[in-house]
Amino acid sequence: MLDKNTVLVSAACVYRDVKGKPRWFFIKQTEVDGWEIPKVLVRKGESSVRAVLRLMGEKGGMSTRVLEEAGRAGGVTTINGRSLPQRHIYYLMMAKSLANETIGFSECLWLEYSKAVKKVNSKRDKTMLKAARETLEKWKKENQKRRNGLTFEAS
Repeated sequence: MLDKNTVLVSAACVYRDVKGKPRWFFIKQTEVDGWEIPKVLVRKGESSVRAVLRLMGEKGGMSTRVLEEAGRAGGVTTINGRSLPQRHIYYLMMAKSLANETIGFSECLWLEYSKAVKKVNSKRDKTMLKAARETLEKWKKENQKRRNGLTFEAS
């Protein structure tokens, strides 16, 4: 349980398959910011999962599904001159449907992993992208086993 002063941030490691390979979603908040994984402050009374789904729906203009938690990171942020503990929760998400435009971000890109690692500035985002990729590989293997198990049992 987080204390009431902890700032909770949800991050969306969103992917979609393009020709059988995952492409990852990155944004720029402003012209001067670098490329990053989309993040949102969790509102009081809101779950971190609900916050990240809200972010991708409202700002990303897409329908997404949370598959797994990809990782967590801590830190400190300053609000109104006070240093407060900050907790980031990164979620592996799959894009289910895409809109024509992302209305809440200055710019966005879908990148394959190798290009994304070079474009993203934040060491934390690079680390979490790697964790999300590994989580995706495990998730796909587990779901393949389940599907094969269901097919085998039905025979």
